Amino acid sequence: MNHKKLCIVMVGLPARGKSTIACRLRESLETENFKVEIFNNGEVRRRILPENTASADFFSPDNLEGVRLREWIARQNLQSARQFLDQGGCIAILDATNISRERRDTIRRDMEQVPVLFIECVNDDEELLTTSITHKTKISEFGHMSLPEAIRNFKDRIQFYASRYEPLDRESNYVVLNSLQNRVVREKTTDNIPHYPRIRDILVSDMIQNLYLIRHGETFFNQERRIGGDSPLTEKGVDQAGLLGEHFRTTRIPFIFTSKKRRTIQMAQPIIAAQAECTHVALREFDEIRSGICDSLTYDEIRERHPEIHVARSMDKYHYIYPGGEGYVTLQSRIQLGIKKALYLSGRAEHIVIIGHQAVNRMILSYFLYRRLEDVPYIFIPQDRYFHIVSTQTKKLFELKRF
Repeated sequence: MNHKKLCIVMVGLPARGKSTIACRLRESLETENFKVEIFNNGEVRRRILPENTASADFFSPDNLEGVRLREWIARQNLQSARQFLDQGGCIAILDATNISRERRDTIRRDMEQVPVLFIECVNDDEELLTTSITHKTKISEFGHMSLPEAIRNFKDRIQFYASRYEPLDRESNYVVLNSLQNRVVREKTTDNIPHYPRIRDILVSDMIQNLYLIRHGETFFNQERRIGGDSPLTEKGVDQAGLLGEHFRTTRIPFIFTSKKRRTIQMAQPIIAAQAECTHVALREFDEIRSGICDSLTYDEIRERHPEIHVARSMDKYHYIYPGGEGYVTLQSRIQLGIKKALYLSGRAEHIVIIGHQAVNRMILSYFLYRRLEDVPYIFIPQDRYFHIVSTQTKKLFELKRF
C-alpha cells in the first residue's frame, strides 16, 4: 500500500453532519501542509444535471433513471479523487451517503493500493434533525418549492436512503462517529492507516472559527435584582440590542442561537434584522439556571425568606442546587449539549452568535476556558461587552470586547 496517501470515505444518511466533518478534516489537515480535496457527489449532481433534482422521486430506488444517474455521478467523483491522488494529492475525501456495501466495495477496489478509511456519521436527535433539514432546504436547489414542500421532499429522500442503508461492519478500517457529541462509537483499523491518530483527534474535537458569546441586555428584573423569570428588556436593554445589531452589521452572521426566554430573543432581533440571511435557533439548553422556589425573588427576599438557602449557596455556589430547581453542577450537562447542538447546526459557518444568560454564559466560557469549578459562578459576564472565542486545533483566542 501507498502509506503516504489516503482516501477517506464519508458514510451516513443525509443531514447527519458528513459534509461538516469532511470540511473540518480538510481545514485541519491543510494546516499541516497536507494536500487535501473533498469530492462531494451532491455538488456534482447540482452542477451537471440541468433538471432540478430536489424532488424525492429522483432518489427513489424505483426510479431506475435516477439510480443510473446517481451511480454515474459517484463513478465520476471516484475517478476524480483517484486522479487527484495520482497527481500529487495526499488525502481525498469522498463526501456522499455511500450507504451500500456494494458502493463501498467499489471504492476500495478502485483505490487499489491506496488505504481507505470509512467514517460513518450517526445522529438520531429528532429536534436537531428537524432544524438541520429546515436549514438545508433553504438552498437554491429547493427554491421552486414552498418550505413545507421542501421539508417533506427532503424527509422522503432520507427515508429512501434509510430503506437501503447498510451500516459499517465488515469493512477493514472504519470509525463510527456520533456527529452531535463528537464521540467515537465504534472503530476498527486492520491496516496501517496514515495520519490516523491526527484524524481521530480532529473527529472528537470541538472547533469554532469565531464564536461571539453575548449576554442579554438590561431587563426589568435586572433593575430590581430579581432572579429567573421571563422579564423583557428595559429601554436601556433595547438600546443595547440596537447597538449590538449595528456592531455586527458588517459581519456575516449565518446563525444566532438564543435561549427560549424573551430577553435573549429580543437581544437577537436587531442582529437578525441587519443580516441579509440569518437563521435564528432558540434552544432550551441555553435557558437560564432554574431557581426553583426562589424564582422571581430578589436577593434580599431570598436572604429574608430562605436564610438557609442564602447561607448554603454562599458556602458552595457551584454545587448548591435550588430546591425545585438547578445548580451550576446540574446545569453543566445541558449547557454542553446546547454547545454541541449549536456547533452541529452551524456546520461550516465562520461566525456564530450565542446570546445567553449570566449563569449560562459562565458555563459556556468554562467549557472552553477550563476554569476551576469553584470559580465558575464568579466569572464576570457584563451586559455591554461580549466574548470573542476562537478554538481550533492550532489556535485558542478569548477576548472581551465592547460593542
